Amino acid sequence: MTSFIELAKKRFSSRKYSTRLIEEEKLMQVLEAGRIAPSAANFQPWIFVVVKGEDAKREFESIYNKEWFKEAPVFIIICGDHDVSWKRYDGKDHCDIDVAIAVDHMTLAAADIGLATCWICNFDITKCSELLNLPSNIEPIAILPLAYPEDEVVVDRHNKQRKPLSEIVRYDVFS
Repeated sequence: MTSFIELAKKRFSSRKYSTRLIEEEKLMQVLEAGRIAPSAANFQPWIFVVVKGEDAKREFESIYNKEWFKEAPVFIIICGDHDVSWKRYDGKDHCDIDVAIAVDHMTLAAADIGLATCWICNFDITKCSELLNLPSNIEPIAILPLAYPEDEVVVDRHNKQRKPLSEIVRYDVFS
């Protein structure tokens, strides 16, 4: 059985995809992982829009114009509902945080079943909102292409690409 740390190291931002179709069962597993994610006050302010039809995919390819993105057979656009999300006493909206937790669950679930993702936030939000016909309270926050990877993860990359614990952990006080 894979440990959580092994799974987390297995997840990577893939940018080379097979065009092989994703089985419906696997897509549902990824969506279920997002659905069961925790959220502030359990408000669950997320909406998952699955784009997999060829015509629809072509329309959405223009919101993030990268060739590798176009190879993925499925895009999941994760939106947040600001009317539903929990707001802290000082007004801080936790919508983005809650959606990020759901997306993280989805990326890990995908890695667990042999699928690849890449968390995309740098896309044309205005055009995406128009294509989805979103009301003003719904914000597209991230896109996950979902595919079988054509590139391979380097599991020990974290030794060089991540800061050591000694640089990021503090005890009792910041300094």
